[in-house]
Amino acid sequence: MIVRDSVEDSLKKKNFKLKDWKDTKNYLKKSWKYVKNDKKTLILVIVTSLLFMPMSILNPILSARMLLDLNGELYSDLLKVAAFIFLVFSIEGLLRFISRIIYEKFTIKINYAIQKDVMNEVFNLSTKCYDENGTGLFIDRLRSDTSSIVNVFDDLANTISDLLTNIGVFVVVFMINKIMLLFFIIAGIKSIIFEKIRTTRYYNRNATIRKVEEDNTGLISELIRGARDIKVLNANNIFMKKFDERINNANNKRIELTIYDRRFWMIENLFDELFNFLFFVLGIYLVSINNLLPANLVVLYMYRGRINYVFSYFSYLIDHIKSFNLSAGRVFEIMEGKKFPKEHFGTKELKKIHGDFKFSDVHFGYKEDKEILHGISFEVKANTTVAFVGRSGSGKTTVFSLLDKLYDVEDGHIFIDGVDINSLTKNSLRNNISMITQNPYIFNLSIKDNLMLVKDNISMDEIIKACKTAQLHDFIMSLPDGYDTIVGEGGVTLSGGERQRLAIARALIKKTEIILFDEATSALDNETQEKIQKAIYNLKGTYTILIIAHRLSTIVNSDKIIMIDKGKIIAEGTHDKLMKTSKEYQKLYKADIINK
Repeated sequence: MIVRDSVEDSLKKKNFKLKDWKDTKNYLKKSWKYVKNDKKTLILVIVTSLLFMPMSILNPILSARMLLDLNGELYSDLLKVAAFIFLVFSIEGLLRFISRIIYEKFTIKINYAIQKDVMNEVFNLSTKCYDENGTGLFIDRLRSDTSSIVNVFDDLANTISDLLTNIGVFVVVFMINKIMLLFFIIAGIKSIIFEKIRTTRYYNRNATIRKVEEDNTGLISELIRGARDIKVLNANNIFMKKFDERINNANNKRIELTIYDRRFWMIENLFDELFNFLFFVLGIYLVSINNLLPANLVVLYMYRGRINYVFSYFSYLIDHIKSFNLSAGRVFEIMEGKKFPKEHFGTKELKKIHGDFKFSDVHFGYKEDKEILHGISFEVKANTTVAFVGRSGSGKTTVFSLLDKLYDVEDGHIFIDGVDINSLTKNSLRNNISMITQNPYIFNLSIKDNLMLVKDNISMDEIIKACKTAQLHDFIMSLPDGYDTIVGEGGVTLSGGERQRLAIARALIKKTEIILFDEATSALDNETQEKIQKAIYNLKGTYTILIIAHRLSTIVNSDKIIMIDKGKIIAEGTHDKLMKTSKEYQKLYKADIINK
């Protein structure tokens, strides 16, 4: 059961409090495992950042000195100070360049490591997660949220550098004039109050927008993948209307957020200008009573931005921590399996499966309130060919999905070679079962690379042998690039029959003990279908073969035929036996002959 409370929902329910700091600590600890192997690089970035600290403190003082030298017509001293500033800033620029290059390499490496782990966990999710969530959710989190996690380490490095720099700034201001320091503190408190209000409300709205954009990513992905079908349906306008509605909704929310944020900045800027005015009023007054030197007033004026930044940085840091918590939460809820459950396998290892299996009183439904299979039981002996027939929606494909453990049975048991599949490791199960589906997915690679996905060390001779068995070799050799032909996303350059034959060749290369054909010949013409049927039956006696067939004429030679109707087995036996004992089978067979 998938938990519906999301990270966005839980974080939007409250302001940033103690629990959020605990969440930050927890997420940082989880993220640190990606950094610790390269922590020397992070330390180097922090050290280089600290080298900027003296310039940040000295710059206002040196600038004030230049103004005094200019006013006193001390041009020689002015040139010396200017030359010194040029030298220091040149060194600082070089250091910043080196620091950023080092950090960019560091972030790319760490981001890749996180994305790799997330992608691996996406593969390990239960099939129901894919059924109940759009692809946009996983794409958005893999692409955007992982980057936000990495960025927090840059924030931490800058925080350490800024903290040390600003301590020096406060010491200098304290030494110049304590009254002005108090004024800066009051102005800073104002900034903290404004930023706290702004970031809290901004964050809540941003969390909502992230969810909307996540859904939009899924829609765009579907529209691109389904572009050809949309053309065939001539439904461009309808889908563009849906696209407009979704995108405009997201854009409107983003505009609302920008207006809200800019309104706060405008109000805060007005207060900043007011405090700048008050700064001059207070400064001129202190100079007039000889409590402050004019030169020091210039230094304090140049420090004021830095002082304001010190206080606003606290809110800035809170804002980034909130964003980090949101992104880290969205990523780690995929990796930890609380909201998105993982597949569960056992620990029993079987290197080689003989091929016997048994369904014992198996119940299953894709939804809790709608059961598809109602306590079915049957046995299949190793190296036999068994066909499943029945009307659409009767549960035939579900049987295959349960056998390959794409879904877990709700009640009952499935055994392979006498072992409950729930106790088997993933490799023991799936390395011994191949499934050729009605609509196999072919990747945007060459034909050869598509075949090597299941066995990367396969020889070319083995590839050619499998393709000949699948009646595909002659077609491949007719292509200009042969086995190096790129087939496009989803195998778009291939016909439906060619895609299915490529999937059959892929299964043959895998060389599993159990081969499942789920309507695998449905898209083939009669001539090719006969060739594939011949190839399938050439495997008889060597593999355990299960076939779901729409055309009953193709499975009459099966060792056993199991007829399923409304999630129950209503008849089983050979073709000859069923023709004598099952009226339902007789009807299906006669209808198939008529439609052939």
